[in-house]
Amino acid sequence: MPPPSADAITALAETVDAALVETLTCELVEQPSVNPGGTEGAAVAVLARACREVGLAVTTTEVAPDRPNLLATLGESAPAPGLLFLGHTDVVPTGPNWTGDPFVVRRDGDLVIGRGAADMKGGLAAVVAAMAALSRAGEFGITLSGLVSLLATVDEEEHGLGVRAVVADPPPHDYAGCIVAEPTSLQVVRGCRGASYLQIEVTGRAAHSGRPSDGRSAIEAAAAVVWLIGRDQAEMAADPEPLLGFGTWNIGVIEGGQGINIVPPNCYLGVDRRLMPGESVTAVADRLAGQITAAGIDGDGIEVTVTPTMEMPGFATDAEAPLVLAAAAAVEQSGAATSIGGWSAACDGGFISRDLGVPTIVLGPGDINNQAHQPDESVSLTELVTAARAYVRTAVALLADGS
Repeated sequence: MPPPSADAITALAETVDAALVETLTCELVEQPSVNPGGTEGAAVAVLARACREVGLAVTTTEVAPDRPNLLATLGESAPAPGLLFLGHTDVVPTGPNWTGDPFVVRRDGDLVIGRGAADMKGGLAAVVAAMAALSRAGEFGITLSGLVSLLATVDEEEHGLGVRAVVADPPPHDYAGCIVAEPTSLQVVRGCRGASYLQIEVTGRAAHSGRPSDGRSAIEAAAAVVWLIGRDQAEMAADPEPLLGFGTWNIGVIEGGQGINIVPPNCYLGVDRRLMPGESVTAVADRLAGQITAAGIDGDGIEVTVTPTMEMPGFATDAEAPLVLAAAAAVEQSGAATSIGGWSAACDGGFISRDLGVPTIVLGPGDINNQAHQPDESVSLTELVTAARAYVRTAVALLADGS
């Protein structure tokens, strides 16, 4: 079978329904699904209804009460691996300085304004519209050799309960690639750093501040740990790698002590460590614990424990991978400029890459740096539609018989 013509692919991409993209984005935004809070159920119900209305097969699986993952699939069976789209249905809390209700959608010209518009309910709507268009591929003489699926997970913004459940019990399909529809301003992201959290507990011995030598200061020991972390950061920064740079530390929380006139017997550090592809939080924690012991910080009345509490893996996909090249060409053919590179943010795609072995990229509408997690979050409707058309073109490039 000859590959589909450029005219046929363009005609199929042009069937993306802008009204569907706009309506579904607005409906999803107006279901708050704030995390923490465990309230994704109503948003998933809206997404499931929309998927069924365009002819997709939908299953939902609760990973916690009222926190269902959704899998929507175009096609019943296929001879070759398909294409997976990945997104999440939770949003971060609103915070201050909004100029209107965050969950009542407003329009400002081309912009759709509301919490989650960019991160990432607009991206989910663009995927649904793309899959609706792909369901008409046969009308344009295009046959897809693999299934196209949307996986929408819960709890991406906090602990990854949704994607962890997915990799523990994967979908019953094979995929040649995964596109995470997070906001990248339509840039093709082929690699992301991961994220991890660690708790560092320091215990010492209380004493009267008039005789501090009778005690052991947990805060002083914690300060020495902070110095070690700073040294490690400087060493990593001195040897960056081209795509993603280097891992980073952030000490986000310090709590300790009982009073000004008491030698502090406890101190707590809450630490964020961004992971490079292939790194694990367990290895990072073990290495830091070893450095603490080697520096003589613990012992003689001081005890330090380093406990990993969260890990989201990083990933890197080869620059010449078919998924990467097809997605970049698809964006350009859809009328937008793009580039291929890395991302400092983390996302669920690391689990799909690491645990399921599926080549993964991040590509979506909206600006992660200037819109996501901010007051008056917004996304361009034009960019949403362009993303949907690029998704159609990517799927055809990867899956069309004869291509």
